Amino acid sequence: MATRTRQTAELRREAVLEAARHEFALRGLHGASTDAIARRAGISQPYLFRLFGSKKELFLAVTEQCYAQTLDAFRAAASGKSGNDAMRAIGETYGRLIDEDHVLLQGQLQAYASSVEDDEVRAVSVRGYGRLVDYVETVSGADQQTISRFFAAGMLMNTLMALGIHDVDAPSEKWMGRLLEGCKDPDPGA
Repeated sequence: MATRTRQTAELRREAVLEAARHEFALRGLHGASTDAIARRAGISQPYLFRLFGSKKELFLAVTEQCYAQTLDAFRAAASGKSGNDAMRAIGETYGRLIDEDHVLLQGQLQAYASSVEDDEVRAVSVRGYGRLVDYVETVSGADQQTISRFFAAGMLMNTLMALGIHDVDAPSEKWMGRLLEGCKDPDPGA
């Protein structure tokens, strides 16, 4: 008879965060079920609440993790680069990231939506997004207008990906491709 290896609390916590990431991305803070998250993570619902005191605390942890993952991707992309080269690498990496990881994109969008009405989610989102802005400002040395354009292009990329830019063939929707193409230069004023 095979023995089952017990996971550490930290491994279970990571499994819960990953399960919650998927559920929250699909259903948002209010629509996601802690029972579904617990089942997906292979733990009991009461244990989920021992790890995270409430569904909202779990959502906040997932949101923080989403911003941290994005910042890690920015850092890896910009490693050894500066100025426009760093911004270009970050922009390209971010485009690939949200194209390949739809759960990350959906999670970001759910965090923004919840931020409209929830002060705690807003605070986590403001802090996480602010770290992204601070990093890009630091690594690029770009001026305020360039940074604003860069992040505006990123938000436009989010919208275009959410609208399914890769699934659109109709000539009436070619505008999406044109807008996405315009997101590729981090400094449109250059």
